Amino acid sequence: MSKNLSVSEMARAVSLSRARLYQLVIGGGFPPPIYDVATRRPFYNEELQQVCLEVRRRNFGINGKAILFYSPRQQIKPTAARRSVKRAATPVNNQHDDLLDGLRGLGLVTITAAQVAAVIKEIYPAGVKDVNQGEVLRALFLHVRAQGSSR
Repeated sequence: MSKNLSVSEMARAVSLSRARLYQLVIGGGFPPPIYDVATRRPFYNEELQQVCLEVRRRNFGINGKAILFYSPRQQIKPTAARRSVKRAATPVNNQHDDLLDGLRGLGLVTITAAQVAAVIKEIYPAGVKDVNQGEVLRALFLHVRAQGSSR
């Protein structure tokens, strides 16, 4: 590093926020910046930059105390706003939404509510009112998988 760095630039160089860098300066972990006499702005010269980088590398402050550094946060890329897609009204009642979500969670991502209703009607002609929902989900999954493999 051949130029003087501002406090913000030094904080980025050691993967810290400016506020956290100042906390560690006050606590004696990092050296304080030098102030430019003309502008009264703080900066880190080459020598202090090397000290800061060594503190970060070793996890020990200049005061000899250990410093815990957390991994830098992942930068989240902004995604394009999702457009809401209006789905056509299905004649199937939404009574099987939990089962549909469970099947999708098990990897059957293309299954529809109409398919779930048809399979339930086939497997449980008397209805699923008195049947454990976990058992229904298991039976649906096995039935749909068996149908898919026989094709």
